[in-house]
Amino acid sequence: METRCAWTTTDAQYMSYHDHEWGVPERDDARLLEMLVLEGAQAGLNWLTVLRRRTTYRQAFYDFDPVVVAGLSTEDLMQMPGLIHHEKKLQSAINNAKVTLRIQHEWGTLSRFLWQWVDGKPVIHHFQDPSEVPTQSHESHAMSQALKTYGMTFVGPTICYALMQATGMVNDHLVQCFRHAPLSEH
Repeated sequence: METRCAWTTTDAQYMSYHDHEWGVPERDDARLLEMLVLEGAQAGLNWLTVLRRRTTYRQAFYDFDPVVVAGLSTEDLMQMPGLIHHEKKLQSAINNAKVTLRIQHEWGTLSRFLWQWVDGKPVIHHFQDPSEVPTQSHESHAMSQALKTYGMTFVGPTICYALMQATGMVNDHLVQCFRHAPLSEH
């Protein structure tokens, strides 16, 4: 049996997320917007709650095409079954899609803007114990501040660090995890 990070449960969906997505460098703008929205939706909840609703979110948010999401209505989203019905989080998703369009206009891609905080390449950590893994970093604070300056919401430094972990900007797999070594080669 392969050794995984300590936070991974025996839930098949959670293990699949850990094994195939978490920490894998992501540069696609729609996927990055998806993770921004989902990390914001997760605030105050656990990740598995959001992960189990991910398919519904992808449908409701048209696979996170920022042009389409920017035109959605909070009222309509509040009526959709399967979403987390938190009005401010849903408003934030729409707002953040609008800001994404502005960032894309100015930077070319959301990816280029977000990845600047790690100089365009993953930061490889070598943590051996879960207690070593931070919830924020200098880079996540800088990213958070920049996103807030643009007008994004639900993008505090903890959410930004979770985004960085999820999208491979940092490799926070523990060194004994079977995913650490292959993701350290990027």
